[in-house]
Amino acid sequence: MSGIDPSVMWLTFFILSVFVGIEVISKVSSTLHTPLMSGANAIHGIILLGAIIVTGETDNALATTVGLIAIVLAAVNMVGGFVVTDRMLQMFVRKPKKADPTEGASK
Repeated sequence: MSGIDPSVMWLTFFILSVFVGIEVISKVSSTLHTPLMSGANAIHGIILLGAIIVTGETDNALATTVGLIAIVLAAVNMVGGFVVTDRMLQMFVRKPKKADPTEGASK
């Protein structure tokens, strides 16, 4: 790819992937959002592990700082995803019926 600036190529790739991601996610039905979030949480766990490994292997101060920021953001994203998934699953749990106070009372 001679003649194309690598930064322009990566920016174009990023912008196109954002548009594709938005299109894919917007087409998912609401019944599939919880399984999709669970799968995304697993991916975020892998990302977090990769950020920890890469940050631990570097000896550059800038790379360490960026790696620590990546670790924090990946951890927040992963934990937040599990919290949202748990709240979504709680919407499908049947609540037990409350006991009727008039039931069992003598007339």
